[in-house]
Amino acid sequence: MASETTGAADGASALSGGPSITTIEQRGIEHVPRGSRWGTPGSLFWMWAGAVWNVEFLIYGCLAVLVFGLSFAQAVVVILIGNVSYVLTGLASLQGPQAGTTTFAISRAPFGPNGNRMPSFFNWVTQVGFEIEGIALIVFAAIALTVRAGFQVGAPAKVIFIVAAVAIQAILPLLGHTAVVKVLKWLAIPFVILFVIMAIITSSKVRLHALPHGAGWGSMMVFLALVIAAGGLGWSENGNDYSRYLPAAASKRNIVLAVSLGAAVPSALLEILGAAVATGVPGATTITGLTQGFAGWFIVPYLIVAIVQLFAINTLDLYSSGVTLQSLVPSLRRLQCVGIDTLICGAFAAYAVFSSRFFTLLTDFVLFIIVWLGPWCAIYLADSWLRRGRYDHEALLDERTGRYYRAGGVHWPAVIAQLGGMVAAALWLNAYPPYVSPLSSRIGGSDFSVFLGLIVGGVLYWVLARNEVRAEGQATPA
Repeated sequence: MASETTGAADGASALSGGPSITTIEQRGIEHVPRGSRWGTPGSLFWMWAGAVWNVEFLIYGCLAVLVFGLSFAQAVVVILIGNVSYVLTGLASLQGPQAGTTTFAISRAPFGPNGNRMPSFFNWVTQVGFEIEGIALIVFAAIALTVRAGFQVGAPAKVIFIVAAVAIQAILPLLGHTAVVKVLKWLAIPFVILFVIMAIITSSKVRLHALPHGAGWGSMMVFLALVIAAGGLGWSENGNDYSRYLPAAASKRNIVLAVSLGAAVPSALLEILGAAVATGVPGATTITGLTQGFAGWFIVPYLIVAIVQLFAINTLDLYSSGVTLQSLVPSLRRLQCVGIDTLICGAFAAYAVFSSRFFTLLTDFVLFIIVWLGPWCAIYLADSWLRRGRYDHEALLDERTGRYYRAGGVHWPAVIAQLGGMVAAALWLNAYPPYVSPLSSRIGGSDFSVFLGLIVGGVLYWVLARNEVRAEGQATPA
């Protein structure tokens, strides 16, 4: 396989719709030159659609009814509101075409290269956490297939499945950006077809009025936090890892619409279908539990496609965790980062597979990431708006000097805003049973952590840094 090059070859790639999917991307967080900007907003639409047409989101919808106790009508309202959060992912995809680098290289602008290590570490842990979730679900689906074929699955078989899953998962991220974007685009259509078949097959099981009274507003707010964390807010830190290959002149409006709709439409439809299925299938909190609502002939195709879907969504997490790790340890090459993440993911996935508390751990993990994600996202977007999207790409990659180095590589307004937003989010977080915040325990078990984190983090940064960052943006060539 050839390595990705620059110059004339990049220009040819841009004109032909990008490099071949068998071309190994050598670039990590380095600046993407103009000749390599082959992407379009449309390519982002299909990439996000291919990733989010995924059984994970079906499970999230089932949790609304079977774990949080919402009625179907309540679940639909919360799901529709929560998926508006994908606008955050769209807005957090606008900086890549301007800066030409990854999200957590751009995040050095508000935080400084050393101050940025804190959110970069949080994001790396978050991405690896989602990878572990995906691998565990893949192994559970593989076990179900094996049992259906008439074989018993013991510990050795589970270990083999884990090793095989982490090895297969690494293929697309190793190939790089082009393979990720193009393969996910191709997978979108068969995933849509599976969704339609699934909706038809499960329609006879649905009992939409099984829970006419539903849950209280506190439970609705906790589920809303889950939808936002697993949806638009939870993907906001990935956006520019893929949009950086778009030309700087690409339409901002089209980027936001492509990313937001490409992810929100499948997410909302799958979660609503999951909530509907859960009204008639009590065991639908797991990938294998969902099969209770299927005709026998559909179970094997469903499990096979579910495995492919999970590999697809894990591809985004693994690619982004690799480039995030590179922003933490710049001496690492991108391919080394993918290898490190793969090994760590495999080790923790083994624990998840052999643990009886997997789905409890999953819910807790998704809720706890809100604490850092909300403030970071608000700071990141506020900084981009204040500087009018102007970035010095050379300074972003400079670890020791440059425009963003400031006081010892730390921009204290962003660090203070991040910590303040995290404290505010933690004060109104309901991640029962391991943690229930003081405000949540006193106000109906509710959860406003995502909103407090966004508001406090964003407002603090605007108050502390607005004049400095505006001047910095004005001094940066467009």
